[in-house]
Amino acid sequence: MLEKNYDATSVEPRIYDAWETSGVFKAGAGAKPGAETFAIVIPPPNVTGSLHMGHALNNTLQDILVRFERMRGKDVLWQVGLDHAGIATQMVVERQMAERQEPNRRVIGRDAFVEKIWKWKGESGGTIIGQLKRLGASADWSRERFTMDEGLSKAVVKVFVQLYREGLIYKDKRLVNWDPALETAISDLEVIQVETKGKLYHLRYPLADGDVYAHPFKLDVDGVMQDWKPSDGEPDGHEARNYIVVATTRPETMLGDTAIAVHPDDPRYAFLVGKEAVLPLVGRRIPIVADEYSDPEKGSGAVKITPAHDFNDFEVGRRHELPMISVLDRQANVAIAGNAEFLAGLERTAALDDFISNVDGLDRTTARNSIVAMMEEQGYLDKIEEHGHAVPHGDRGGVPIEPFLTEQWYVNAHTLAQPAIASVREGRTDFVPKNWEKTYFEWMENIQPWCISRQLWWGHQIPAWYGPDGKIFVASDEAEALAEAREHYKGLYPNLERVSVEAEALAATSGAAKDVLEISLRRDEDVLDTWFSSALWPFSTLGWPDETPELARYYPTQVLITGFDIIFFWVARMMMMGLHFMKDADGKPIEPFKDVYIHALVRDEKGAKMSKSKGNVIDPLSLIDEYGADALRFTLTAMAAQGRDLKLATSRVEGYRNFATKLWNAARFAEMNGAVRVEGFEPSAATERLNRWIATETTRTARAVTEAIVGYRFNDAANTLYRFVWNTFCDWYLELVKPVLNGEDEAAKAETRATIGWTFDRIITLLHPIMPFITEELWTRIGETGPARPKPLILEAWPELTFEDADAAAEINWLVDLISAVRSVRSEINVPPGAQVPLIVIGGSDATIGRLATHDVLIRRLARASDITLAAAPPKGAVQTVVGEATIALPLEGVIDLDAERARLAKEIDKAAKEIGKIEAKLGNEQFVSRAPEEVIDEQRERLAETQELKAKFTAALERLKG
Repeated sequence: MLEKNYDATSVEPRIYDAWETSGVFKAGAGAKPGAETFAIVIPPPNVTGSLHMGHALNNTLQDILVRFERMRGKDVLWQVGLDHAGIATQMVVERQMAERQEPNRRVIGRDAFVEKIWKWKGESGGTIIGQLKRLGASADWSRERFTMDEGLSKAVVKVFVQLYREGLIYKDKRLVNWDPALETAISDLEVIQVETKGKLYHLRYPLADGDVYAHPFKLDVDGVMQDWKPSDGEPDGHEARNYIVVATTRPETMLGDTAIAVHPDDPRYAFLVGKEAVLPLVGRRIPIVADEYSDPEKGSGAVKITPAHDFNDFEVGRRHELPMISVLDRQANVAIAGNAEFLAGLERTAALDDFISNVDGLDRTTARNSIVAMMEEQGYLDKIEEHGHAVPHGDRGGVPIEPFLTEQWYVNAHTLAQPAIASVREGRTDFVPKNWEKTYFEWMENIQPWCISRQLWWGHQIPAWYGPDGKIFVASDEAEALAEAREHYKGLYPNLERVSVEAEALAATSGAAKDVLEISLRRDEDVLDTWFSSALWPFSTLGWPDETPELARYYPTQVLITGFDIIFFWVARMMMMGLHFMKDADGKPIEPFKDVYIHALVRDEKGAKMSKSKGNVIDPLSLIDEYGADALRFTLTAMAAQGRDLKLATSRVEGYRNFATKLWNAARFAEMNGAVRVEGFEPSAATERLNRWIATETTRTARAVTEAIVGYRFNDAANTLYRFVWNTFCDWYLELVKPVLNGEDEAAKAETRATIGWTFDRIITLLHPIMPFITEELWTRIGETGPARPKPLILEAWPELTFEDADAAAEINWLVDLISAVRSVRSEINVPPGAQVPLIVIGGSDATIGRLATHDVLIRRLARASDITLAAAPPKGAVQTVVGEATIALPLEGVIDLDAERARLAKEIDKAAKEIGKIEAKLGNEQFVSRAPEEVIDEQRERLAETQELKAKFTAALERLKG
């Protein structure tokens, strides 16, 4: 006997343990002989991570597909694993060492530090795996991989070496996002924009060689720029300026300025293009160049160009072949003493030496203040304005990132991107929703070189070794690098006896080549970007570069489910790597997946993005503790409309917990009424109209749910099931069959019980991918009273139903519509629930009249009708509604105070109209719309739609009463 209440906290762990112990998650479990495969790879969570709401949504949707396809008899593999998360993991362990007051990593050395990380990983890493299990993820945990495990490391090295030898990996000196706190390059994904109240400094750069120009520039009466030269004298009302003003938020970077840019069409500065200015405090002569990067509408129209400290300036510098002078070190401190690039071409004066001694070694903020003070003191400061702007920060280090000119390893992403672009454009890989393809193309067609090196110790160390002459040896392992070096240097040094690897490469002995007996190589200390190993995930996790049976069977995968924020960082790179390294028997590139489903963002109930600083983060584990995993899963699925962010409220989860309760109570009702599964029952043999109707609706529901899941319309699948279970089955069918179950017709009773059992089995089977725990529990418990279950629900066949009786469905759906319409009218105009009201039917067809006679008892009971009569016209004082071709009239005179009800409805309509006016005025206010947060605008639009709907409802009710 089922307990009165369903207890998710005790059921879910027990059920999951039973699944895992029985091996039903393993690849191929439950597959039909000769089944086609369905493979999906998990976006690998960080080894340091904990389950957040984005993970919960992402993995719920993956699990729905996995359970669905497993039940359809396919050979399913859900490949799981963890990402080593280079920066995050190194930070965790370093923080732990500091808390324990242990020597830092540089003291203990690389090998000892990496050993500490492996120990931490074994003891504390991968917490999120257990949390995914609590969510119900039915992944093949026996195949769990880790981006630093032996097999994946082997794949990473092979890819790096091959791409290097193909010329697609190379070293270059470019600007990178540099985190001064972590002292490493970081990816764009690890950069967050922080709104900051800063200042805009307007600085005066003197023109060289006595050059001057008119300010403001001279216009004739028609507003056209007049020709003017310094030799013409100073124009009336103008001043002849001998300096040009530039604006910057970062005066400390001026030390690396190598040009001033003005727009080529800006008449103010046309005379100055090709001339030079003098860098204040430093004395460097820098050219004034024409470049479209400069915006004539902003500031003075002239911008300082610092190629080594700004990404846009870097491109300007390359266009004009400007020197690139880096003036900050790895910690973002000023580093100009002894800086050859900075000092090149400068006249060494006492003033310059004094300036260098005053600012060298200062951190960038202190240097900024010091430089501004000196600029003001020497007359170079024009003005300072308050200036709010977004400042990029490292998401881990927490400090402003620095565009930093360093030598790094790069992948030629442009070349690798071309096949990946063609794959999507030609339809071999599809994005769902399709609008994300535009985002993909915009990025891929303007792709920049991919910086893949990181200045960390945790990660895949770059397989490159350097000789004393700078020669690079990229090889699969140290032995291969030494062999290559021996071959290379033997040609240079005929008596060479030994080549080894040391911490520092030994310089070759000066003198004759025959005197050189020993050469040592130095291993590159950098590690690869974590995204590099993740880019190989769909094939490296299946055993590549070895030709494993799993690789042959499960690659390519069918679908990837992920968030929009990593389309560039992961999806695109998996496409590039997969197409480059995975080929079919004819050498044709193979896409790593057919479909890419991009899910939306989970926001709070007001539509705001969740963040710790806002205090609006909803913890999925807390929701699972309180409401159960099924309730959370159903909530996320029901709200997962394509392309629309989810607005999650705890009340929604509570509501779907109530849905689980409804399902449980329906099972108890069936149990108490002896409705059990009957082996071999076929709905086509049923004779009762109600039973043929519910079997038809079950077939239609199964078809709709199947089509929705196949089309990645997860919300449609959930909402179709919700309506069918709650409304059609529980509220209508079980209510309508009560007279049968309580009646004397034993044959009808037996058929109805069998139909309930058959229908309920299909319900929990269809619900299983979304609500796996309660459905598996009901499957098992119901099976205790009926015929024995041959297998658990997770391996049960997906319902493929064909039975439909259109006539029975039309008849019972008409009955439901009639009763619903009468109830709705009664509710709208406040008819007391217990009041019996005559039901008069006007203009009914022969079919309607027949149905009224057949279902007379049910209609009178469920519609609270005192009697049912036919008439040619509605009586006076009756409200009307239409069902099908017939008009239904309810005489209410004497039942309610019609005048009072009309007045109430008119008042409600007026109240709604005023509210609509207020909201429309707010949304029509440009200032409000431009300044209010997006979630506030959305909230107002939702309120407007709700109020308009309410007004329409009251208006319809009043129209009925007017009759």
